[in-house]
Amino acid sequence: MDDARSKKMKSGLEKAPHRSLLYALGLTREEMERPLVGVVNAASEVVPGHMHLDALASAVKAGVRMAGGTPLEFPAIAVCDGIAMNHEGMRFSLPSREFIADSIEIMARGHAFDALVFIPNCDKCVPGMLMAMMRLNLPSVLVSGGPMLPGNLGPHTRGDLITVFEAVGRVRSGTLSEDELERMAERACPGCGACAGMFTANSMNCLAETIGVALPGNGTIPAVSAARVRLAKTAGMRVMDLLKNNIRPLDIVTPESVANAVAVDMALGCSTNTVLHLPAVFGEAGLDMGLEVFDEVSRKSPNLCKLSPAGKHFMVDLDNAGGIPAVMSELDKLGLIHKDCLTVTGKTVGENLKALNARIEDPDVIHPIGQAYSKQGGIAILRGSLAPGGAVVKQSAVAPEMMRRDVRARVFESEEDAMQAILDGKIRPGDGVVIRYEGPRGGPGMREMLSPTAAITGMGLGKDVALLTDGRFSGGTNGAAIGHISPEAADGGIIALVREGDMIRIDIPGRKLDLLVEEAELEKRRAGLVRPQKDCPYPVLRRYAYLVSSAANGGRYKDI
Repeated sequence: MDDARSKKMKSGLEKAPHRSLLYALGLTREEMERPLVGVVNAASEVVPGHMHLDALASAVKAGVRMAGGTPLEFPAIAVCDGIAMNHEGMRFSLPSREFIADSIEIMARGHAFDALVFIPNCDKCVPGMLMAMMRLNLPSVLVSGGPMLPGNLGPHTRGDLITVFEAVGRVRSGTLSEDELERMAERACPGCGACAGMFTANSMNCLAETIGVALPGNGTIPAVSAARVRLAKTAGMRVMDLLKNNIRPLDIVTPESVANAVAVDMALGCSTNTVLHLPAVFGEAGLDMGLEVFDEVSRKSPNLCKLSPAGKHFMVDLDNAGGIPAVMSELDKLGLIHKDCLTVTGKTVGENLKALNARIEDPDVIHPIGQAYSKQGGIAILRGSLAPGGAVVKQSAVAPEMMRRDVRARVFESEEDAMQAILDGKIRPGDGVVIRYEGPRGGPGMREMLSPTAAITGMGLGKDVALLTDGRFSGGTNGAAIGHISPEAADGGIIALVREGDMIRIDIPGRKLDLLVEEAELEKRRAGLVRPQKDCPYPVLRRYAYLVSSAANGGRYKDI
């Protein structure tokens, strides 16, 4: 380690002032002489998924010290999507991903760390840290905070945050009282961790494990488990081995690990937000990844799990059933896993699976390939006259009645207007709720639409109503929720031309999404189109919240 990066910041006659500042931190001379490991800790008293990360950071630092390094902790921000949902706060969620990546790069380059351990947990913090990891390409390990346990809502009844979101619609439909809703709200989220289902945070933590930049167990070990603390200590020790052997993220992240990630994504039925995050992460590694990759892999990767919101199981059940190694081992039977990919264990995927004796422990939670829920994966990419640039749907969470359906357009210019109409009982079976000007540019910020989709489900309309938007959905969304419609309305996409009462044809098995309006009529509408003027009073959104291309082209942000 004589060529350690930190030497240029701490060694030599002219760096005596720098050492003076390190002494001011309480470091001894011996600690200064060791490799300096940055510990990126996103702990927060605001985000339930992050409120316990200080304990994990302490464990990581213990592991680093045991292995001969000097850990130095610094913070990262994180937005809780559940708390930010359905108000202006959600406009800041997706842009926070870029801010997280940028701020970590600034800290890591400014202080010449030799290696890094990343401790995120929730939605945009995980991909933001992964983007920084690729960009910096220092020896690194990611160790997440782990999933929340499901809440006990009553005898033999479990639930999670999505249960509460959907219960709002039940109150409006008269099948649940407000007192019952409040009791449910008190019990659904029992403590720390990323919300208990296969939502965006847990999706990305599972995929970080699949890619190989996190240790086995990262995606599924519960937040409250002692095994999570042991995992954090191991991550601290492992990063020192990576530094010693000069193994870096770009040695691990390859086209083959991309394929592994998407195959597991499809098997698990992950959040549609992975379509935004994986291309951004892999883009930082110099790998192009468009929507066609998701569709190609989805067509040959079976859906093996139905975790909340698609089914009755939760992340703790997946962990007990064998976790991500069991899923990868099952997919390997179809030749879908590249077992020669390197991982942060220092071993290949295949060596890890063999060492873990990876296998399905509960076939009710992880179906064997012969009893897959479907032969195709969880996400489908739709194209057609309404979405020439593509649209995304979690097909594993769509009722059979909505897989092929013609729906009547009910058009809204914002999420708030649509939500009000849903709760007021103005949406009927056969409707297609169209929410536009909520894309990355039109929003701005590309808000998630969990509140309206959950309200539709809670009011008993999940098998009869679709929701279509140029915005995006939470990983907790279920039903015929079709998002990322591209081009977005603000960029003159066809969705801007839809009118009340138009018919829209949804054909998920056929991968089609068409507006059933003649081209001549669309030309007339285009000529008279007046776009809403939305003021953006927030400087941070003006800097970060404008996509220069659709999700189909990598979902990347840049300053304007």
